[in-house]
Amino acid sequence: MARFSLEEKIQAVRQYIDGNKGGKTIAKSTGVHPSLLHQWIKQFELFGEDAFEKRYTPYPAQFKLDVLNYMNEHGTSIRETAAIFNIPSYETLRKWKIAYETGGFGALQSKKKGRPSMKNKNNKTSNSQVPDEGSIEALQAENERLRMENAYLKKLNALVVQNKEKSPNKTKHK
Repeated sequence: MARFSLEEKIQAVRQYIDGNKGGKTIAKSTGVHPSLLHQWIKQFELFGEDAFEKRYTPYPAQFKLDVLNYMNEHGTSIRETAAIFNIPSYETLRKWKIAYETGGFGALQSKKKGRPSMKNKNNKTSNSQVPDEGSIEALQAENERLRMENAYLKKLNALVVQNKEKSPNKTKHK
């Protein structure tokens, strides 16, 4: 799908508002589907040129649910609802709708993006409190750590020996 600049959207909407051309003619000359042009027109009517400004908005789950409920209660289309709530892409609403139908309210919750930090990963794996020094749990944890360290060192030693065996002696004796 082609991306359209702010100026292209405004120009197409103004052509329609001027009334010299019909929606289908403008949509064809612009290279958009007529329903998308009508979404732009609706957004422009409700929010002016600000409707086309690029932005990233993290929508709360409750807002998503409210938008979906509005769409169901008023019988508006996905594109029309997107225009009413000034959501830049109707595809966003389609995704919300599918997520809600398959996973309920929990599926509308925003997921944290990017890689989890190591700090958080360590906290997740050890949900229990830090055991007291000298307790059975602390000794078992230390024992496990030492076993892992020992196994690592054995593997490292085996690799060093293996590399020495593979590499030929570079010095020649006469």
